[in-house]
Amino acid sequence: MPDKDDYLNFKVTSVQGRYVTNQHIEAFLNGLGNSFNLKVLGRSVKDRPIYGVRVGQGPKRILMWSQMHGNESTTTKAVLDLLNLLKQSPSLVGDFLGKVTLQIIPILNPDGAKAYTRSNANQIDLNRDAQDRSQPESRVLRKVFEEFKPDYCFNLHDQRTIFNVGSTISPATVSFLAPSFDEARNNSDSRGIAMKVIVAMNEELQKSVPGQVGRFDDSFNPNCVGDAFQMEGIPTILFEAGHFPGDYQRERTRDLIFQALYKAIYTIANDKMESYPLENYFKIPENNKLFVDILVENAHILDESLREGECISLLYKEVLEDNNVKFVPTITEKGHKRNIYFGHVTKDCLIKQDLNWLNTKKIMDLIKQ
Repeated sequence: MPDKDDYLNFKVTSVQGRYVTNQHIEAFLNGLGNSFNLKVLGRSVKDRPIYGVRVGQGPKRILMWSQMHGNESTTTKAVLDLLNLLKQSPSLVGDFLGKVTLQIIPILNPDGAKAYTRSNANQIDLNRDAQDRSQPESRVLRKVFEEFKPDYCFNLHDQRTIFNVGSTISPATVSFLAPSFDEARNNSDSRGIAMKVIVAMNEELQKSVPGQVGRFDDSFNPNCVGDAFQMEGIPTILFEAGHFPGDYQRERTRDLIFQALYKAIYTIANDKMESYPLENYFKIPENNKLFVDILVENAHILDESLREGECISLLYKEVLEDNNVKFVPTITEKGHKRNIYFGHVTKDCLIKQDLNWLNTKKIMDLIKQ
């Protein structure tokens, strides 16, 4: 695993922040060189290109796609870093490229990426379109799946700041899931393989963010792409890039997703799955939804309709403005007790310094409206 100093050498610094579109990544993709097979796999609703990059000559075939939801860009950044590592350090990854072949779709939903929306230009959630394949982007992914014939699939997403690990105050900075393939959530050989790769990634990430890795809900939905591919017997892994304290641009999480990708590929390339006990997958705590972005305690000081000691919770709404994502606080709940939620930021209205912070951020005005 490359260390922190190595990572800074191949991090693609030209692509940062939350807003990532085709325009941001095209120069990097076009500069990859002859070892990388860059193709336009198809077109979006608005006729934007959907790029694919294939690299490696190995028999184990891994398909990964990012930004199926256009406003989930962290894993795209990590994928670019992985490609840059493969470009810059062939000696470091020599074992990879002789043992695996990677087919990567950096941005599956370029229209959603441009508009910074979850859905595509037809307001369809592509991750609920696995069976109907009503959208051109869904058909592109399916065609790649059928032609590439992957042995493994990596479904790369972001998750909201609301998630915590189990019942702890630790944020779910990264979450994983081996999706179900039936309503009963049974296991199978292919799903078990996905679970073992997740165990390997979890063990690696615990070194960097102990207690901050969660397990995503495995409710079955055949319309979700991961579930659909798992139904076909292909080990499929859901990656969810979440919140690291203070990291709303998700640059720290980007690093962690890179680490996870590297570990997963290494584990697959070198047939290390049996080193990771299946039962350890179920020891990864399930996600819960106990976080808010801002928790205001003793909010009765600002809102007379509240009883003494009651709280107000706020979440940021992500708004695209002038090609930048702004985080606009919005009130989600008023009048709850203190121990209901955790706050990524907690402010107490009985503390003058905290009141000043709320005033500076215009949250005091928002509460008093």
